Amino acid sequence: MFLAAIAASHPAVAHEDHVHSSSLPWTADPWILVPLGLSAILYGCGSLRLPVRSLASRRAVVRRTLIFWSGWLVLAGALVSPLHWLGEQLFTVHMIEHELVMAVSAPLIVLARPPAVLLWGFPRTIRRRTGQALANKTVRRTWTFLSSGTVATLVHGMAIWAWHAPVLFDAAVESVPLHRLQHLCFFASAILFWWSVIWKTNRGLAAWHLFLTMLHMSILGALIALSPNVLYGLQTRASEDWGLLPLEDQQMAGLVMWVPAGVIYAVVALVLAALWIRDSGKGGAGGTRIIAR
Repeated sequence: MFLAAIAASHPAVAHEDHVHSSSLPWTADPWILVPLGLSAILYGCGSLRLPVRSLASRRAVVRRTLIFWSGWLVLAGALVSPLHWLGEQLFTVHMIEHELVMAVSAPLIVLARPPAVLLWGFPRTIRRRTGQALANKTVRRTWTFLSSGTVATLVHGMAIWAWHAPVLFDAAVESVPLHRLQHLCFFASAILFWWSVIWKTNRGLAAWHLFLTMLHMSILGALIALSPNVLYGLQTRASEDWGLLPLEDQQMAGLVMWVPAGVIYAVVALVLAALWIRDSGKGGAGGTRIIAR
């Protein structure tokens, strides 16, 4: 609704020496399109090969496939659609973009458990070598350490707080390489975090890590929303072209992180806590996996 109102009230905007018509531009960055396209090709090829060898039911395979493509489409929409361009104009939209990447796309992709399907998308020689590399003890120990609940939560939290420091955030707005690195850090740390809480950590502990993440994200969002001064000068410099004062744009961006994003983490935490309580009542099931069978 917010984006529709903005687009309707401002059919043409001049910013950074570019005049934009009512049709908002899409992003054609090869550093974004190539990884997205490659992952789509690998998953598509892997989907055609792996189910034949899989013991999972056809319904489970279809469900996971739909979940993966839902997460992939959300990620592509956040990084390639006009939403990405609008995020360069408005802090509020930029925050929406980040939350779509971290709180919507990442958990959907993790829930689909795509590594095996992606691996089967490679040619046989590359697939075998990649599988051998992943089976290496050092690689496995490193992944086990990084994907533990505490480490994954800390890494995700540090990525969020570090990149939302005003100096670093504004620097990412000015620098295309830094902007790419910012999105990569958000997505990679979110994948690590969600993989930990969904597939590796006991559901009770997973709910705790989600609650902590919701808490510190809400605090950061509140600090941004309630600040009496403009903290992100470069990010909010075009706000007035869209009918918002820089401080208003910053306040709305903080509210996006504070409320909608916090609600997502809180809801998942409550679901995991409920599953943990249910399983405990049945005799203490570990509950390290959430999968419909």
